[in-house]
Amino acid sequence: MRTKNSIKNMFVSILSNIVSIIVGLVAQALFIKILGSAYLGLNSLFSNIISVLAIVEMGVGNAIIFNLYKPIAEDDREKIKSLMKYYKNSYRIIGCVVLMLGLSIIPALPFIIDFSSVTADINIYLVYLLFLSDSVLSYFLVYKRSILYANQKNYIINAIHIGYTIIVNILQLSFLYLTHDYYLYLIIKIGMRVLENIVITLIADKMYPYIKKDDGKKLDIETRNDITKKIKALFFHKVGSFVVLCTDNIIISKFLGLVMVGLYSNYYLIINSIQTVISQIVQATTASVGNLLVTENKDKQFETFNKVRFLNFWLTTFSGAAILIVMSSFIRIWVGESYILSDFVLVVLVINFYLSSTRTTYSVFKEAAGIYYEDRFVPIIESIINIVASIILVKIYGLAGVFLGTICSSFALWGYSYPRFIYHDLLGGKYRNYIMETLEYFIVFIMVIIISYFSIHYIIIANPYLQFIVSLIIAIILPNIILLLKYYDTDEYKYFKELIHKLFSKFKFRKNA
Repeated sequence: MRTKNSIKNMFVSILSNIVSIIVGLVAQALFIKILGSAYLGLNSLFSNIISVLAIVEMGVGNAIIFNLYKPIAEDDREKIKSLMKYYKNSYRIIGCVVLMLGLSIIPALPFIIDFSSVTADINIYLVYLLFLSDSVLSYFLVYKRSILYANQKNYIINAIHIGYTIIVNILQLSFLYLTHDYYLYLIIKIGMRVLENIVITLIADKMYPYIKKDDGKKLDIETRNDITKKIKALFFHKVGSFVVLCTDNIIISKFLGLVMVGLYSNYYLIINSIQTVISQIVQATTASVGNLLVTENKDKQFETFNKVRFLNFWLTTFSGAAILIVMSSFIRIWVGESYILSDFVLVVLVINFYLSSTRTTYSVFKEAAGIYYEDRFVPIIESIINIVASIILVKIYGLAGVFLGTICSSFALWGYSYPRFIYHDLLGGKYRNYIMETLEYFIVFIMVIIISYFSIHYIIIANPYLQFIVSLIIAIILPNIILLLKYYDTDEYKYFKELIHKLFSKFKFRKNA
């Protein structure tokens, strides 16, 4: 059942993100043509600023989902109702706090944004309030997703999100084309987000009707203490994650200007979309891993970890090479030559992409095991390194320096948190093996990247569309051939080869039937 649910979650996640990528690329290109780079930069910047407020959530959702695994496995409905009620009340409080904090940020906006560089003819304060409203309303409606996540039903949420993505973009772009009204563009997004959350809530109520009754008892002291402990620890993780993942646009805006934010946002859209696909494929196993850690022995847990890590590595290495090979030619035909960044920036972005994406496996096991308190101070160290290094390096290397700072900060996790708390303490592995395996994967990645870079660097075709097609073919074939030659005889490769074979066999059987 774990494998079945993981595969189902994985495939729907892939479909959801393919739709999101395609729709996102079309939507962003049209957005630029209708409103221009200044609006795009402002859009990206406010998204990051609003992300600051997500720190207030403090990981309540993660802590409660972790505590749902056991009662769901035991079908303890009273405990589930108690947890859901606690979740609802917590999120209502969080929503109110986010609103108050969000309003208090308004006087600081001129210090974050250089208003003189904003060429868009809009009320920046009103735009900010619309972004804030979108964030606040979600906290009052989103909590019932947790039971679907904990029950390994992510595919339902992703299926609904496919519909949301298509409809909201069609409506937004249609009205934007007809009216050029940026405010209406944002209002449509808010309304559709509310509708999406209502639909998910109704589905959760139908699948688990017992959660509709608001008669959950007060949580026992032991569970409350466990949640509180995890929330305190998760606060540090939230702060660290925000600083590492959400300050880039703020630093770019402050040191390089809003237009540079718009240029980078095109690369971010593509890289983040690919990273999200990989992340959701791997994270589709999270609930299954939670069940695994409760029911299986160390050997089985470590075997599963190696398989998930291998899948994560292969997808990330292939994707990183493809980004390096295809990105410039794609940007050229997508939004224009003037939006292309230097090769140096692109290489740095790809290395940062690898280090960020391959963290997913460790995050899956960490979240499933509820390891938050033990390394609570590591994200703070990581965030301090990130801010200091990014500010110093942006003055030396420009845009690339921002991401070099992020790369430097990631070693706090790769060098301490992951080997100690996940590989050694949770899974029982040896530090020496961790170092050797991690270095081997990274060296293979660098080798694939170097070969990929030089394979396309000297192929210059005048026709941009033909250049893109040639680059795409090389990107699909070359990295996978290198990885296949390296890993064809490993247990992990054989496992996924057999798994894919079984899936195709079932598909053919159903088709013939």
